Formats: sequence, structure tokens, C-alpha cells
Amino acid sequence: MIGILSYLVFFLSVALILGIVTLGLNLQWGMTGLFNAGVVGFYAIGAYTFTILTAPAKQGLIGNLGLPWLVGIVGAMAVSALAAMLIGLITIRLKGDYLSVATFGIAVTIQLIAVNLEPLTGGTMGIAEIPNPTRNLFASPLANGLAYLALVAVILLLAYSALERIGRSPWGRVLRALREDEVAAQTLGKDVRLFRLQSFVLGSILMGLGGALYVSFIGFISPFDFLPIITFLIWTMLIVGGSGNNRGAILGAVIVWGLWSLVGGYVIKALPQDYQNYGGAVQSMMIGLVLVLMLLFRPRGLIGEKVAGARRAA
Repeated sequence: MIGILSYLVFFLSVALILGIVTLGLNLQWGMTGLFNAGVVGFYAIGAYTFTILTAPAKQGLIGNLGLPWLVGIVGAMAVSALAAMLIGLITIRLKGDYLSVATFGIAVTIQLIAVNLEPLTGGTMGIAEIPNPTRNLFASPLANGLAYLALVAVILLLAYSALERIGRSPWGRVLRALREDEVAAQTLGKDVRLFRLQSFVLGSILMGLGGALYVSFIGFISPFDFLPIITFLIWTMLIVGGSGNNRGAILGAVIVWGLWSLVGGYVIKALPQDYQNYGGAVQSMMIGLVLVLMLLFRPRGLIGEKVAGARRAA
């Protein structure tokens, strides 16, 4: 029984962390129409910034400053914002496929930097002993896990509440207007590039926050945690839950992470021994199938944005 509860806590902790990242993508794509194909890049920036600031000092590494957990979280969000600002100033003029290609290339570059900049990132060996504020809070590992789950849930609730208020604000209505008809919004005197940049930066901050929470929960970081498949997974979460709907983003994160875990934990084990090495490919194929089916039969997602509400907002 304790084993089942421990796994459930682990599952929900990761799902809610990914929900925060998906909320960031929903702000960029669901509200503004920015096709960010480099989600994992900002996820990695937040994770590595948090690690460098908070991990205990280790010989051979120039980071690992051992600062408090909260400083690491704030630092991860700040560096993610700065990186998004710099990248956004370069790429924000791009649209559609051009923006997606540019952001994807930047994400791949960030992952390669993490692999090769060993004195700072630990390279392929990674960095361990990343602090978690609840790890030794109680005598029971399950209680510690529940405490961190509660912490993540509170952060998710705060992010959700803030985005809901943003969506109902004049600023949020401008974002939806840009998404629906950028030229019309520009003719009304709106600074299109500024609003797009603001949305890009705020969404990337949530992605960086998610990365910091993830490595704090796992206690270890490696470049292999930030492969392009993570971007594909986050996009699938948003599409399944419903683009333009913050509740849908969270729901999609839980459902898709559940499918990913189910395939990885049980379906792969059912394969013949000779084919179990292809488990990662099976997971990707399963998620790809889910994505195609959703686009064909329910393109607005499970609880997508209300069309009438979207028209009024625009």
C-alpha cells in the first residue's frame, strides 16, 4: 500500500510540474499564437540555473554555490526571463514555421551547451545532491514526498490564478486579438512586437520554474533530461487538454503524463525481450497516435476554449 501511495505521489508531483510548463506554453500559443518549438530549452535553463545556484560545492565544478532553495527558484525564473528576452528580441518578428524552427534550433543549442560545458553543468555525468526543501522534513519518505507535492500544487494554483486574471484583463484581450488577427490589432494602435515579446517572456518564466521544480524533486540533473521529445510531450499535453484553456492545460498534463508512464511502466514490459530496447520509441509512437487522434476527432481538446468567449475577448 505504501509503495502504491509513494508512486502516486511521484506521478502527481511530476504531472503538476509539467502542468506549470504547459500553462506557460498555453500563454504563448493558446492566448497569443506564438509557435514555440523550444519549450525544453527554457525548461533546461531554469533547471540548470537552479542547480548551479543551490547544489552543494563539488570539486571540478565552478558553480554549485549552495544558496537557499528560494533563491534558486527566483534565480531560475529571472535567468529564464533574461534568456527569453534576448531570444525574443531576435526571433519575435518571425511567425509560424519560421518561429518554430528558430526556437527549436535554440533549444537544441542549449542542450548541446549543457553537454559540453562540463565545468558548469557537469556534462554527461550530471550533478547530484540538488536540494529539496522537504526531503528531510519528516522521518517518512512518503511524508516528505507529500509535502513537496503540496508545495508544487500551491505553486501551480498560484500560476493558474494569475493566468486566469491575466486572461480576463485588457492585456489578455489584446493577446487574443493578436492571435485572431494581428493586422487588425496593429491598426488599432497596439504594439504587436511588444505584446508578443511580453507573452513569450512570461510563458518562458513558467517553463524555467517548472525545470527548477523538477530537478529539485528528482535531486539530479543531466542533459539527457532535456531532449527534444520533452517539447513534443508538452505540446501534446496542451492539445489534448485544450489550447486556450488553463484548466485544459493542467488536465492534459496529467492525462498525457499518465499515458507516458503507463506505456513506459507496463506496456514495454509486455513486449518480447528482444524488443524492450525499443521502449522509448514505443512511448513516442503512442503519444504521437494520441496527438493525431485528438487533432482528427477533437481538435479543440477535451476542454478547449469556448468559441463564443474567444470571439468576445478578441
